[in-house]
Amino acid sequence: MLQRWIPATWHQRMLLARLPSRAYSHGRVFDAAARDGELRVFVVAGEVSGDSLASRLMASLRKLSPVPVRFAGVGGQLMCKEGLQSLFPMEEIAIMGLWELLPHIYNVKRKIVDTVDAAILFRPHAVVTIDSKGFSFRLLQQLKCRYNQKADSPLHVHYVAPSFWAWKGGESRLSKLRDFVDHMLCILPFEEEICRLNGLPATYVGHPLLDDAAGLNVDPELPSDKSVHQRSAEAFRLEYGLSPDATILTMLPGSRMQEVARMLPIFLRTVQHLSHTLNDLSLVIPVAPHRDVKTYVENVVRSVPFPVVLIPGGSLEKRYGAFNASKAALCTSGTAVMELMLAKLPCVVAYHAHFITECFIHLRKKINFISLPNILLNSAVVPEILFRACTDKKLAAKLSEVIFDDEVRQLQVGSAERVLQVLYEPIEQRGNLFSEELGDSSLSPNVYSPSMIAALTVLYTDKNQQMVQN
Repeated sequence: MLQRWIPATWHQRMLLARLPSRAYSHGRVFDAAARDGELRVFVVAGEVSGDSLASRLMASLRKLSPVPVRFAGVGGQLMCKEGLQSLFPMEEIAIMGLWELLPHIYNVKRKIVDTVDAAILFRPHAVVTIDSKGFSFRLLQQLKCRYNQKADSPLHVHYVAPSFWAWKGGESRLSKLRDFVDHMLCILPFEEEICRLNGLPATYVGHPLLDDAAGLNVDPELPSDKSVHQRSAEAFRLEYGLSPDATILTMLPGSRMQEVARMLPIFLRTVQHLSHTLNDLSLVIPVAPHRDVKTYVENVVRSVPFPVVLIPGGSLEKRYGAFNASKAALCTSGTAVMELMLAKLPCVVAYHAHFITECFIHLRKKINFISLPNILLNSAVVPEILFRACTDKKLAAKLSEVIFDDEVRQLQVGSAERVLQVLYEPIEQRGNLFSEELGDSSLSPNVYSPSMIAALTVLYTDKNQQMVQN
C-alpha cells in the first residue's frame, strides 16, 4: 500500500544502520562513497518535471547513504532546496522542438561544455541526468570521452527513458545509448524490458505519479475517499475566496516559456466561448516556478473578464487542492495529465507546435496518442486536440462535452484506477528484488517509493555487473 511506502523514522534508522554494515563487492557507487567518506552526485535537470524528480531522488539518496552527500549540477528551485547550487538557471536549457531550438543552439552547446568541465572538477561517483534527452545525452557523451574509460569514471544514469517506443526506428537507437549510459531508470513498466532487449541495462523504478500518491496518502489499491477530495476542495475555495457555487476550471499550459506563450492564449479564448454556459466561472492556473513564465502569465490574465487564481505550480498540496475543486481542466500534453488522472479530474489534452516540428512528428511517430493515460490503456480515454486542429473553437466544443456529458466524465474517472494499477503493480516485485539482492529479506518492499527505488538503483548498480535483474 502506498501509505506504507513513506518510511517511518524508526524504519529509516534501521535501513541506514544495516546498509553500511554489509560488504557489497559490486555496489559500485556505494563502495566508492564508503571509501571516500562522502557520496558525490552530479545531477542535471532541464525542466520543471525533472526538477521535481531530481529533488525527490536527492532526498532519498541522502536518507539511504551511510556517508554525507554532496550534490553539484544544474537544476531548479526544488533541487536547490535539497542543497544544489545550480551552475546556471535551469530554464536556459528548457527548450522543446526542432525549429524552436535553432536560435538557442550556440548557447546550449556552450552550456554543455561548461557543465562537462564542472562535472570533471567535482569528481562525482555518479552522474544522473533527468529527462531533457537532447542536453543530457550530449553531456554524457562528452563526459565519457573526457574520462576515456578510466577505472574511476563515474556511473552514468539517465532518469526517464526517452520515448523511443513512440518513433519509427526508435528502439534501434537504444543500443547506441549503451556507449555512454550505464543504466536507464524507467518510469513506465514496459520500457525496462525493451531497453534490456536492446542491450541497455534498465530498471523500472515507478512513475513519479506514485510519489505524488504517497505524498497525498492516496492508495491505488483502495477506492478513492470522496470525503477527502471534498474537504480538499472546500479548503481550496475558502483559501482563495471562491464561492461554493463557482464553476472552477484549471488550466495547465505547460512549464516551458515557449509552450506557455503558445498555449495559454488558446486556452483563454477557449474558455471565453463557454463562459455564458458556466455559472460564476473562475479559472485556476498553477504557475511553473520560472520567473519569465510567472511574469508572462500575470500580464496575460490581467485582461481576462473573469476571476483568475494563480497558484504556485511547485506546491503539491495546492495543485491537487485546485484539481479537487475544479469541474474540468485544459492541459498541455505532459506530466500534468497524469496528475489529473490521479485527482480523477476530467480534462482535454491540447498541444500546438511550429509547423516544421509538427511535420517531423507526423513523419516519425508510430503511435496514435500523445498522452500517457491513452498510451498505457491503448484507448482514447482522454480527448486530444493536437497541432493544426488545436483551435479555440474545437477545444471549446470538446471541453463542453467533458464538463456536461456524464458518460464522457465517467470514462476518464473510471479509467484513472486502471492507470494507477498498471503503474503500481510492478513496484512490490521490485522491492522484493532489492531485498534479495541486498541480502536482507526483512526489509519490506512497502517502504520503497519510486524515488527510493531510483536511489537504491543508483547506489547499488555496478555498470559491469548489473544488480537489479528480473
